[in-house]
Amino acid sequence: MKLKVSIIEKMEEIVEKWRKEYKETISTYGEKVIADVKVSQVLGGMRDIPSLVCETSFVDPYEGIKFRGYSIDEVIKLLPKVSDFPYVLGIWYLLLTGEIPTRQEVEELEEYIKIRERLPEYVIEVLRNVPTNTHPMTQFAIAILSMQRESLFAKSYYEGMNKRDLWKPMLHDCINLIARAPVIAAYIYRRTYRDDVFVRPNENLDYGANFAYMLNVNDDFVLDKDFADLIRLYLILHSDHEGGNVSAHTCFNISSAMSDIYYSVAGGMCGLAGPLHGNASSESLRWILSILKFFNGIPSKDKLVEYIQNHLAAGRVIPGFGHAVLRVTDPRYTALAKFVEAKKIDSDVIRIVKLLYEVVPEILKATGKVKDPYPNVDGHSGATLYHYNLREHEFYTVMFGVSRIMGMTAQVIWARAVGFPIERPKSLTLKHIVELATKR
Repeated sequence: MKLKVSIIEKMEEIVEKWRKEYKETISTYGEKVIADVKVSQVLGGMRDIPSLVCETSFVDPYEGIKFRGYSIDEVIKLLPKVSDFPYVLGIWYLLLTGEIPTRQEVEELEEYIKIRERLPEYVIEVLRNVPTNTHPMTQFAIAILSMQRESLFAKSYYEGMNKRDLWKPMLHDCINLIARAPVIAAYIYRRTYRDDVFVRPNENLDYGANFAYMLNVNDDFVLDKDFADLIRLYLILHSDHEGGNVSAHTCFNISSAMSDIYYSVAGGMCGLAGPLHGNASSESLRWILSILKFFNGIPSKDKLVEYIQNHLAAGRVIPGFGHAVLRVTDPRYTALAKFVEAKKIDSDVIRIVKLLYEVVPEILKATGKVKDPYPNVDGHSGATLYHYNLREHEFYTVMFGVSRIMGMTAQVIWARAVGFPIERPKSLTLKHIVELATKR
């Protein structure tokens, strides 16, 4: 049965608009200079060099992440809701099309995703042949890569499909991957930390609640409605973050070589696994737990200040604070803090998070060395998951990955639609850099 899906028809209209804008920008401004590059930027990880394109989101230093121009508060308010929080797939619709979906459009997409979420038996067998003590993100990347054999994009490319139409099979591959990602992730969780029983998707639940159900963190097959709300919020907050972060850029770069979405996202997941990127929430939670262990509970504010000052004096960083772009408290952190208040959550890990917010920014400001002393999303996300009994912090990168796939796929579909070329920046030796610098 062929199901009518408005997002596919919508894309037919939008792609022509994208192509026109892309070509006009190159034609009109192609020779214009938009930035000077300092040697410190080239040697410092290309920090703040405006050399990438990303239509899906933008991070403003003082306003935070904007999804297609909408703030987090606006997204939560405007997207169609299930329970008290938006449908997760509403954010993908927004990232992909630039438009807020109607309830009918997002519910239609939810139903279409359910048709595609059935996990092939070979993926389960691949995972069952991986040792259970393998890092969950390694398992996740392996499972994603194993599905490459199904890529409609790769098949279409090698059959000679016109490049102008390759975004269509790419879109279908992306829908398949988005549908299966939480099913794979939940099974990895069950086999790594629990009973190795594959929990099948519940067709009566929306995307976010279904993920919560399949994780089954309480081992009771009873859906905790508050935990489902947290998963909905978590997946929305982590869905995209510009195009220059390691995971998004890696995915986009691999895709520019006309690799399919399975190759591209698997590569992006390997980047997301790093402690300076997607593993940061795990680092933050471990630090929070170490504080609780050190004090055998919640310390006084004065004792915590002394502890943090000693921590910094030893040359260590404070996980969960600071951001490469932001100069204010991360709005994603604020959204999680509002969730905690709304749900009246009270536990030691949450109390520490609140106490750290009271003392850390002032301590970091006093050093005179920190550009952004405020907490980022990782300062709250791991602690909130921990409160709801998802305590295996190594798994948090996979949670992040399920969410970030939405941003990655939206960016890659745009690239294929406009015919974005292979990414190939120029590299220089240190000798060349010095020669260029001395000529200025």
